[in-house]
Amino acid sequence: MITLINNIFYRLNPKRLKLIVYVLLLPCILISLCSCRSDEASPDKDKKAIKTYAVMTVEPQSVTLNIQYPASLQGKQNVEIRPRVEGYVEKILIDEGASVKKGQLLFRLDGAQYEQNVRSAEADIKMATAEVNAAQMQVNKNKNLVEKNIVSPYELQSAEYTLQSRQAALAQAKAKLLNTKTDLNYTYIKSPVSGVVGNLTYRIGSLVTGSSVQPLTTVSDISSIYAYFAMNEKDFLAFVKSSNSLQQKLNQMTGITLLLADGTEYSYKGKIETVSGIINSATGSANFRAIFPNPQNLIRSGSSATIVIPQNLKDAILVPQKATYEIQGKRFVYVVNKDGKLKASEITVMPVTVGQFFVVTSGVTPGNNIVIEGVNMLKEKSLIKPKFVAANQVFKDLNKLVSPF
Repeated sequence: MITLINNIFYRLNPKRLKLIVYVLLLPCILISLCSCRSDEASPDKDKKAIKTYAVMTVEPQSVTLNIQYPASLQGKQNVEIRPRVEGYVEKILIDEGASVKKGQLLFRLDGAQYEQNVRSAEADIKMATAEVNAAQMQVNKNKNLVEKNIVSPYELQSAEYTLQSRQAALAQAKAKLLNTKTDLNYTYIKSPVSGVVGNLTYRIGSLVTGSSVQPLTTVSDISSIYAYFAMNEKDFLAFVKSSNSLQQKLNQMTGITLLLADGTEYSYKGKIETVSGIINSATGSANFRAIFPNPQNLIRSGSSATIVIPQNLKDAILVPQKATYEIQGKRFVYVVNKDGKLKASEITVMPVTVGQFFVVTSGVTPGNNIVIEGVNMLKEKSLIKPKFVAANQVFKDLNKLVSPF
């Protein structure tokens, strides 16, 4: 090629032109030589391009999962206070939120009508008593006359029947007196339990009856608190299968934690007492009831909270959340072989996490090496230089994130 160019320029131009051509071609020659050298050096460059990534060896771990369920809280007893008789509210002797004892007087209804009924019933008893005495005298009189054959036995028998009638009337009058006294006592409305008073729905002067829509108030016994929560059917089956019998499992379920509405942990532990006998077909869940002591009356009926149930896992496979990536709803990790080549492995995880770790149920096994940092920058079949990190370093804060059962 160069020879051909020289021949052309020798014919057309003098020697000076030849020199110019060599000057112009010299950079091209140098670039060609440099590129050749670069191509020869590319293997070393590729070796230098392999980057180092942190890698851990999967090892089984024993952990405790804290499974949470929303719960509604109710007092041990929530008693609606309703009047047994009709009347106007004359006195209100408590206030909303007050603590009351069993038998304490709460309301006083106007009892004038019932006091009059008591006096009338007492008068009826006096009248009935007098009639009984008169009938008794007639019986005694007829007995003497019958013995002397002055009157027939029929007269005596009639007198005895009259006495029995008068005695029945007296008994009825006494029962009426008891009823009127009971109605009078019902105007004094007392608390059937010890607890805390709820809202007062009526004021002084209000007419109330036993059939009123709203109760006078509600008294909640909150010395202990019931926490009601629901567990889906899948979790319920796992719960039951974890022990020989349901009752045995319930007896073991002590030390239950309660998270209050502000996120703080309640200072007293509880236990699960009962489970509903059927699965709710509408929700597909089983209802549970846990009980917690409430000596300071901190929790009130109607509050919301979260039940935390610990679940022990032995030989669980944990991977850091940052070691995973997600594609179309599926989660993956990169497994590293002995040559540093990556392979994407799909994993399934439990919905409950342990701090910043997933609990893996399939996809990786003990002994697999997985990349734990920078996974979003990698591709399958890429080569990396593994930098192994000890498992105890990866899980050093694990014990701080879980609580023992």
